[in-house]
Amino acid sequence: MSVERCPWPSNDPLMIEYHDKEWGVPLHDDQKLYEFMVLDAFQAGLSWRTILYKRENLRKAFSQFDFRKVARFDEAKTERLLQDSGIIRNRLKIQSAIVNARQILKIQKEVGSFDEFIWSLAGGRTVQNTFQTVAEVPSRTAVSDALSRELKKQGFQFVGSTICYAFMQAAGMVNDHLVNCFRYKEIRGL
Repeated sequence: MSVERCPWPSNDPLMIEYHDKEWGVPLHDDQKLYEFMVLDAFQAGLSWRTILYKRENLRKAFSQFDFRKVARFDEAKTERLLQDSGIIRNRLKIQSAIVNARQILKIQKEVGSFDEFIWSLAGGRTVQNTFQTVAEVPSRTAVSDALSRELKKQGFQFVGSTICYAFMQAAGMVNDHLVNCFRYKEIRGL
């Protein structure tokens, strides 16, 4: 018996696993939020499939997405990462991962947690959308516009509105599973 899911994973096993187990689940862990922020920034201009297939390499390259460690990366580490064929070798994206790790540490000192900060900017709870088709799902919203502006104001990089909306989807700030997808009701119940 086949389950009905959003069409974007297609028949790709890794995409299906991500869709079925991670995408849209509300996250409240600073390290996991940082991971999705990095992954969504690295996706800019690329497909999500490309990012998922490089995820393990990115995880190794960025110290398991431990932002405390990444915040200490220096120019020599950046140069080594630029030579790593297992990741996306884009200097601006690599530097943004380092800068954003430092900004999360700053926010933790000021607010207590990145989780509290980021969720407060997104309204504090998951927005339950009711999209019937992929064509209805926006690439940005007024909330992602505001989130982008605030993150940029705080010194974050690679946080345009479209990247922020993809991050909001991944981190469960919005439930953008289509209503006929089996995950829609599961996420709604979380």
